[in-house]
Parts: sequence; C-alpha cells; structure tokens
Amino acid sequence: MILNSNISTSSHFIFGAYLHLGNLRYLYFMITGLLYVCIVTVNTSLIVIICMNRSLHEPMYLFLCSLFVNELYGSTGLFPFLLLQILSDIHTVSVPFCFLQIFCVYTYGSIEFLNLAVMSYDRYLAICHPLQYNTRMTSTHVAVFIFAIWLYSFVKFLITLSLNIRLSLCGNIINSLYCHNYLVVKLACSDTEVNNIYGLFGIVLTVVVPLLPILFSYIKILRVCFSGSKQTRQKAVSTCTPHLVSLMNFSFGCCFEILRSRFDMTGLPSVLQIILSLYFLIIQPLLNPIMYGLQMSKIRQTYKHLLC
Repeated sequence: MILNSNISTSSHFIFGAYLHLGNLRYLYFMITGLLYVCIVTVNTSLIVIICMNRSLHEPMYLFLCSLFVNELYGSTGLFPFLLLQILSDIHTVSVPFCFLQIFCVYTYGSIEFLNLAVMSYDRYLAICHPLQYNTRMTSTHVAVFIFAIWLYSFVKFLITLSLNIRLSLCGNIINSLYCHNYLVVKLACSDTEVNNIYGLFGIVLTVVVPLLPILFSYIKILRVCFSGSKQTRQKAVSTCTPHLVSLMNFSFGCCFEILRSRFDMTGLPSVLQIILSLYFLIIQPLLNPIMYGLQMSKIRQTYKHLLC
C-alpha cells in the first residue's frame, strides 16, 4: 500500500496495532460485542434505578448516576468503532472521525477523574461534617458540580482539538487500536511546541487538579477514622472502599496508557500491550456499576423490588 508523504491532503489514518486475526476475528468480535452489551446493560439499569426511585435522589447517588452516564459515553466512543475494525481487513479511519474519537475518549477520562474527585469530597462532608451535610451539599450544589465537571472537560479538549486540526502531518499510521491524541501529534511535520506544552498542561488539569481534593478528602477522613468510634470507622470503610477501588483501577489504566504512548514498549508482547491499552475503557465501565450496585444497599433493594 502506497502512503501519501503528507497527510495534510489525505482523508484517513491507518492503525498499525491490529494483529492479523484470520478466522479468530469472529471470536474476538463476539467477546468484544458481549462486553459492550454488558456495559450498556448494567450502566443503563443503574441509571434507570436511580432516576426512578426518589429515595435515591441524594447527592451520592446523583454523582453515581453521572459516573454511569460517563461510562456509557466513553464506551460508545470506543466499542462500535472497535467492532467494525475487528471485522475489517483494512484498518482505516477518516480524519474527522478520528478527531471525534479523540475528543470522546479524552473527555471521558477527564470526566471520570473529576467525578471521582467530587465523590470523594461528598464522602468527606458526609463523614467529617454530618450535621452540615444537607446544607453544604444541596441539590443545587450537586447540579452545579455535575454541570461544571462536564463543561470543564469539554472546553479543555475542544482547545486540544483546535490545536491539532491546524497541524500539517507527514504520515498517517497510528500505532494504536484507536485514535490517540499524542500519536497524532507525533505525525506532525510542522511546529508542535504549542501542542506539547498544552498537552503537558492538559495532563496537569486532568490528573493533578482532581487529585488535590481527593488527597485532601481522604486525609481528613483518615483523621476522623483514627480518632472516631468503631461505628464511624465502619461507615467510612463501607462508603469509601468502592470509591478507592474505582480510583486506583482507573488511575492504573490511565497511567499505563500515558506511558505506552510516550515511551518505547516493544519489549512487551503485542497482546499484552493491546489489553492494557484498552484496560481503562473496558474494565472501568464494567467494574463501577457492578461494584457500586453490590455495595450500596439501597440500590440492591430497589433492584430486587423492580425485579419482583
């Protein structure tokens, strides 16, 4: 296949990370399709449960609802495209769709981190200031938090896209299974200094900004746990465990993907690289609804009531 030397006039990218699957493509298609169906089913069911039951219209559950909507959003930005690529012999994507997928995947990651940060602050208020909780975490405050999370992420990555679109590119092969912002920037033959600086700044905005309220909240929660009663410690453990598991799981997946895109990891087997590159887009949307659904007694009771 002859590639254009300058993709500024080309209309597509080519993915170089897809393995030759042969007849196994149908097996991988079924596995991937089943994962997507499971993600859509469990997240949608919990969104419906929270919306239908007025007793669940509390800040913690509304933040969970925002989290589950984001899981659907991020998964839809990947899975339908991935399913088509598995069945296709030519792994290409149009330039506009590639930029759209970059926007979806990156805003998904930003919204996830920010949502987990706000949830940690909510748990801090519930455990450390229970008497002031209802006045400090009103329905208006919850709506403002959720709106700010989504707006902040969208605006931040609209700026990223506007910087990428102006680049002149000298290649069209992306060594990934989906469109990746940094890998597209690496194809540029024009000046990328502004893109690189804003990229590093974007990582700080996406990771460090949410990390500060998370650290603050858990430092305060730990202090209350060590100085409080056994009942307080049990309440803190039961409400914070799912959040911490979700946070560590997502952080691991994102950190690996950032490292993989910026450093040479050819020493790792190709299959392992593929699995880890998709980790935060597959495991997190599956883990969150199952874990929170099992942990939260109100959700379990409502689900059983609806089934009966």
